[in-house]
This record gives sequence, structure tokens and C-alpha cells, in this order.
Amino acid sequence: MNLFYLRYFVTLAHVQHYTKAAEQLCITQPSLSHAIMQLEKELGVPLFEKNGRNTALTPFGREFLRCAEHTLSVLDEGVEALKRSARGEGLIRLGFLRTLGVDFIPTMAADFLKEHPTEDLRFTFHTGMSSQLIEGLKTRQFDLVFCSSPTPEDRLAAVPVGGQRLVLIVPKGHPLADKKSIRLQETLPHPQIGFSRDSGMRQVVEEMFHKIGAQPELAYETEEDQVIAGLVARGFGIAVVPYMELLEKLDLSVLKIQEPQWERKFYMIHDPKAYMPPVVRRFQEYVLQKTGKWAELSIQRTDDAVL
Repeated sequence: MNLFYLRYFVTLAHVQHYTKAAEQLCITQPSLSHAIMQLEKELGVPLFEKNGRNTALTPFGREFLRCAEHTLSVLDEGVEALKRSARGEGLIRLGFLRTLGVDFIPTMAADFLKEHPTEDLRFTFHTGMSSQLIEGLKTRQFDLVFCSSPTPEDRLAAVPVGGQRLVLIVPKGHPLADKKSIRLQETLPHPQIGFSRDSGMRQVVEEMFHKIGAQPELAYETEEDQVIAGLVARGFGIAVVPYMELLEKLDLSVLKIQEPQWERKFYMIHDPKAYMPPVVRRFQEYVLQKTGKWAELSIQRTDDAVL
């Protein structure tokens, strides 16, 4: 069915006069008459009937008008949505580590919205472990994820945008609780709570202990750093975790790791094989500008072209 003819029909249905409708549509009256005749021929029913010097809808015409207006409304909404997307508006789907949901991600998203108050910008927020987030990125559930570095086999593009200092947490009353700082070697006699192998933090902590040529005795393993902090507070062991404000609210002591000092980097990651909508690219560039990583973006896009 001809889309122009649909619009001609709706206009004539409202104006109820061929000459006036043709003028409004900027076409000739014979062209309008031909369009309506073609529609009626295709549908097999009359849409209009004469009403003095005007024209009126038949019952078939009134029924078809509802359908035509709905169709054109949906189409116009879709066209406008695509135009907004082309202008850099629309939805940004983020996945991130739960610890980044306390400050980093909310601050970035809120500031981005504040800088563009009149634009149609929306976010969805999802948390998970690094492995889950990276898998979600590869299956197109997310546009950007913020987590530990992906492996080379993932063939994803990653830029470091921040870091979290690693600390040792111990229960109150523990033999190490009165210390302000500690060497990692001093933790070895004490049972520890470690991150499970699905967590991106597992490799980070293992690298720390590898640096001193030792491995801790793991009494328990779990995925989330908040859970580890809760277990430490209840005396299940000690643990190396990224620093977060939650630690100050629990019944435990936070010790600076004097040697080796370590920072867990987190990355903004995207899939260079997936189409990146303009609004997502705008937010990506905004984060990199805010974190001083604009130069890395240029380098990364060069790498993406190679991939």
C-alpha cells in the first residue's frame, strides 16, 4: 500500500473537501482524486461519499481511518526515534561491578545528564561479576561495561578509567587488627577468604601473592567483595579486597598493604565488532574526558580497526 496515499486519505478525511485537502498537501486535485481511487480499488470498498459540496467518510472509511492514523502514528514515532538516535540521543545500556555502583557510575551518568538537560538520554544499569559482564557485552546485552580487564581471547576493546586501592581487612580483635599497615608476607599464617575463580579479582589478588612468591591458605571462596567483607566481620578469616566505603561501616579493621602496594584497575570495555550508537559513543567519550583517558581512546580506535 502506498504510504503517500495513506497520508492523502487521512488529510482528506479531516478536511472533507478535495480542493482544500489538495492545497494543504501541495498536490493537484486530480492527483488526490487518483490516489483515493487507487486506495478504494485496492481495498475493494468505497471510502468517501459526496455530502453536498463536501465529501464524507463512509462506514468503511471511518473504520479505515482509525487503522491509517494508528499506522502513520507508529511510523512517525519510529522515524522520530531514529532521528533522535542519529542526533546522539537514546538509550545507553551499562553493565558494571557492584562496587562501581556506589559512586563512579552514578556520578558519571548523573553528570552526563546534567550537561544535556533538554535531550532524550536514558540509562539502564546492571551489575555482575567481570565474567558475567563481559559475556553480556559479547551477547549484546550491554553497550559498555566497567570491570576487570578482558582476556586477549575476548577480542574486546578496553581502556583503564580508574582504580581501587587494595587493602587487608581483618575482624576486630584479630592479632593483626591493631596494625595500621602490613606487609603481605605477614598475612600468610592466617586463613583467608578469597575470590572465586569466576571473579576478576581472583587474578588480581593472585598476582599480588605471586609478587612475594607465596600463596595464601584459602578457608573460603565467594564471588562478591561485599560478601567477603561481611564474612571477615564475622570472623571467618581475613581478606585482600578493593577499598570501599562499606568497609568503614562494618565491625572490622582496614589495613594499608605496605608491600607490595597494589591498585586494582577497572576498565571501560566495548565490543569493536558491534555497532555503537551515537549516544553510546558520546557517553564513552564523556567518561574518557572526565578520567583523562582521551588519548587512549584514539589509540584504542586504531586497535579496533586492526581487529
